[in-house]
Amino acid sequence: MSEVKKDEEAQLEWELESKRINQIKNPEEIDAEPAPEESQIELPEISIQTSYNEKPNAEFNSAALLETASDAEVNSRISFEEFTDEKTLISHDAFGNKQMKIKVLEVSDETPPMKWKFGDRVKVTKILITIKHLTTQEVEEAEFDVEAIERELQEKRHYTSTNRWIPAEDIKNGYVVGSKHTRLISDASALDYIVF
Repeated sequence: MSEVKKDEEAQLEWELESKRINQIKNPEEIDAEPAPEESQIELPEISIQTSYNEKPNAEFNSAALLETASDAEVNSRISFEEFTDEKTLISHDAFGNKQMKIKVLEVSDETPPMKWKFGDRVKVTKILITIKHLTTQEVEEAEFDVEAIERELQEKRHYTSTNRWIPAEDIKNGYVVGSKHTRLISDASALDYIVF
């Protein structure tokens, strides 16, 4: 089969698939357009014969891969802006033996001072810390009341280093971005509640 013939068949398949997708997206236009008859549609033959020396033809319809009928109905795919890489939510200890992930359980309803200067921020009160030991694959979890730990450190040592104000964009899917972990655990580690 010549390359020109393959291109023409691929173009025909593309047009048919794009019409099908448009019909799924816009069902009201189905009534307006007359449906093509079975005799008018020419589907190319699909050859199953392949030899081991010949590479299989990897042509596929990218529109069909990007959007299926179920996605058009439900819109279940997340956008690029909503996607969060797991690596950004994890922090490592100094030796690279442990990984930590912090989930926000509760935030204060306090309004941030100087919103114009620091942007939208939330004051975290309770967190869930998950630590994974990479050598043994052991996982530890603990819930911390950051506000109570901060008060305890102020009473005992007249000092606190916790900054519980976290920028709203640094909380992704309920988890704090790894670069802000030390802000939340500094008082807990000073009181030896956590060793990381």
